[in-house]
Amino acid sequence: MRTKKKHIVLIILLLTWLIPNAYAQEFEKNKNVPILLNPKDSTKVVTNIPTDTIKKPTAKVDSLPKKKPMLEGIVYRQAKDYEKLDQKKKELTLYNEAEIKYLDFEIKAGKIIFNYEKNEIYAGRIKDSLGKLTQSPVFTQGQQIVEPDSIRYNTKTQKAIVWNSKTSQGEFRIKAEMTKKENDSVYFMENVIFTTAKDIEDPEYYFKTRKVKFVPNKKVVTGVTNMVIADVPTPIGLPFAFFPMAENAESGFIIPTMGDTRQQGYYMQNGGYYFAISDRLDLTLLGDYYTNGSYALRAESNYAKRYKYNGRFNARFENNIFSELGLPDYQRNSNYNIQWSHTQDPKSNPNSRFSASVNMGSSQYFRQTNNTYNVGASLNNQMNSSISYSKTFQSVPQVNMSLTATHSQSTNTGDINMTLPTLQASVDRIFPFASESGPKKGLIKNLNLSYNIRGENRARTKEEYFFKKEMFDSLNTGFQHSIPLSTNFKLFKHFSVTAGGNYNEVWYFNTIKKEYNVDKGKVVDTRVNGFDSFRTYNLSASIGTTVYGTFNFDKNAKLQAIRHVMRPNVSYSYTPSFDRYFDTYAIDASGRTFEEYTRFQGGLFGAPGQNYSNIMSFGLSNSFEAKMRDDKSETGDPKKVMLLNSFNLSSSYNISADSLKLAPLRLSAGTAIFNNKMQVNFGATLDPYAIDNSGRRIDRFNIDNGGSLLRMTSANLTLNWSLNSQDAVFGGTDSSNKNNVQNGGRADDLFGQSGRLGENRDQEEEEEEEKPFTGFYNAKLPWDLTFAYSLTYSNNNRNSDITNNSVMVSGNIDISPKWKVGISTGYDFVNKGVTFTQLRFERDLMSWRMDFNWVPIGDYTSWGFFIGIKSSMLSDIKWEKRNSPDKRYRD
Repeated sequence: MRTKKKHIVLIILLLTWLIPNAYAQEFEKNKNVPILLNPKDSTKVVTNIPTDTIKKPTAKVDSLPKKKPMLEGIVYRQAKDYEKLDQKKKELTLYNEAEIKYLDFEIKAGKIIFNYEKNEIYAGRIKDSLGKLTQSPVFTQGQQIVEPDSIRYNTKTQKAIVWNSKTSQGEFRIKAEMTKKENDSVYFMENVIFTTAKDIEDPEYYFKTRKVKFVPNKKVVTGVTNMVIADVPTPIGLPFAFFPMAENAESGFIIPTMGDTRQQGYYMQNGGYYFAISDRLDLTLLGDYYTNGSYALRAESNYAKRYKYNGRFNARFENNIFSELGLPDYQRNSNYNIQWSHTQDPKSNPNSRFSASVNMGSSQYFRQTNNTYNVGASLNNQMNSSISYSKTFQSVPQVNMSLTATHSQSTNTGDINMTLPTLQASVDRIFPFASESGPKKGLIKNLNLSYNIRGENRARTKEEYFFKKEMFDSLNTGFQHSIPLSTNFKLFKHFSVTAGGNYNEVWYFNTIKKEYNVDKGKVVDTRVNGFDSFRTYNLSASIGTTVYGTFNFDKNAKLQAIRHVMRPNVSYSYTPSFDRYFDTYAIDASGRTFEEYTRFQGGLFGAPGQNYSNIMSFGLSNSFEAKMRDDKSETGDPKKVMLLNSFNLSSSYNISADSLKLAPLRLSAGTAIFNNKMQVNFGATLDPYAIDNSGRRIDRFNIDNGGSLLRMTSANLTLNWSLNSQDAVFGGTDSSNKNNVQNGGRADDLFGQSGRLGENRDQEEEEEEEKPFTGFYNAKLPWDLTFAYSLTYSNNNRNSDITNNSVMVSGNIDISPKWKVGISTGYDFVNKGVTFTQLRFERDLMSWRMDFNWVPIGDYTSWGFFIGIKSSMLSDIKWEKRNSPDKRYRD
């Protein structure tokens, strides 16, 4: 009786429903309506059948508690051909484009049979008109999608048996002959292949195993696993395998890379542990070990907070050993490098900002490291760092303040220049004679002043004394206060006049004292600690205007007009003598010969001048623009083409000087041609004075000495050109080398591409959309080319030398959709030799990547070969062989 009781309500419903057509009835197509009981009231029927055709049974009110309905939710279903309900078998059949939704799962298939008595669903394929099986089932539960040939699923126990299932989990694609679903979180599979290839039906490689335990979004555990390439089994296998599948970052070990070097022996590189601390912060600890005793340690961290900030920190230490202990060429040294970048989102706080860009460490790190092969960084002569905080106070007048710590290090000399820190503050301009809302026009109303303060704590030291007592003993501290006063107005409507002055006060906390030391027999500088100050001022005025000239040609010609814009400028500056800040010292033991000096010389903000100056400066800037006929314009309007972006001339005349009053003429010009893709810049210095036999300038014009009007003392020319096959003319694209830039190198490939030895995770490329095959030959091969040329001329002492004449080229070409060849090279015409040269070959093997880099000549002779899987999950499945460049370590 209990068994019958639990079906009473369902039988009443089915009898009422099936009276017109005995035991079965076909419903109208594509009605997405429920057929189940409403779980809120077991006596109500949810259906689309008109209510006048349903006989409502009369029943007495039952005081017993209502039983839980047989089905726990509404079943939505639809089918294209028919839907059939078999009351004897307790089955609902949906045919052709069938779909059923129940609770948290959804099934789409050619045919679906739902046995609501056994709570089982069967879904499978159907045959088309040609007898081919089509419409494979698609089972969706949450974010888990399975595509089998057929599936059998129990809605209560959530157990399932799946035949020939295909599913994706992260970067993996998995196919199994038989899958048993135990519950929501565990799957057991039999005769499984899994791969990262896009096409699971015809993968270029896969791993094959008999048994797999699969926990969605957590892990995959396999038995004996064998690697198959192009359907050919390989000897590569594992007794078992474990693959983490978590969607969120998980902590875990990083498998090191094995290999050998020519100088350090065999190695294990980039092994360590990854800490997934939180969604905002992670930490990677890596280490290298070489059989000759060399080792390296690295810590890398990335952090971010949405709409607030993001950054990256990288600290590296290496203990390098060259040769063997006891041999004459044995050397040992330690190098380190610290990098930190921090960027604040501008929207987080518009009135304050914090940023950091740090690259500091041993000068020889990138030249001697065994892990990073970065020619651009190793050839860089400077390492620079900056950490700054700025804040704006929204007062009246507005006040801006910033604190900055800077670091500049020469990798050739080891000299370090550092500020700890620099304080800058400024008060916005104040117009004392103008109202807040009125116009600021005229000499008086435009008069304004402001206040600026700059404080520095600077150290100049050597690398070996960095952050040691010697460095802090050499600190120089000072403050500079300045009050600029200026005004501007129009003269004769066409001339702009600017006049003003500047008051400057400098505070120093250490000065120098020069005196002759009898014991050393020379003049020595003695550091004097204590507060001291000096005050200076100067006056200046300038007048300038803009002159336009247009040269018109035939309107039907290609060149219709040329526009010339000139901006002449004449300025005057006056600085008095401040000889009251000068003292004298004896230059020899006799004490009778003296020279003047100022105790403030060598200070952070300079020293007061002893000689007054009246200097007139002249400047002329020019630009040339053409108006060209545009045959492609629909309106017929001509287009503007810039012929010369700038052509500038400048010089000065010192009225108060007793000789050599005229300064050299400085000339500079720049333009862009070929659709602004080639940048051309030129500069020269022309001296009107002659020189004597020793090369010193003399107070005699060069033309009066039998020479030309102006004597060229120096000149330079630079060309930069980026070409790309994608642009209509040539064009250029951003081919930024991320690894180069992060380590202080160049963004282009003129010095080749960099790489981390034994580590290729940073080089993984994003998957591109698969392009259709268009044939084996294509006249339009994608390519890019970067060209740089530099020429420097020097003629200071009638030497007339070309001190620099070099060209560098970097290019890449896709000789096929999967093959890419690149080269970086150059030639130095002064030293008559080939500059850094690198050859690159890359092959896209779909799920795999292969590349070969070769530096055939020079100090960085080396080669490297890599082949491995692109997927980051299987990045340790690779083969790599490299011959690193020889290194010589400095003591």
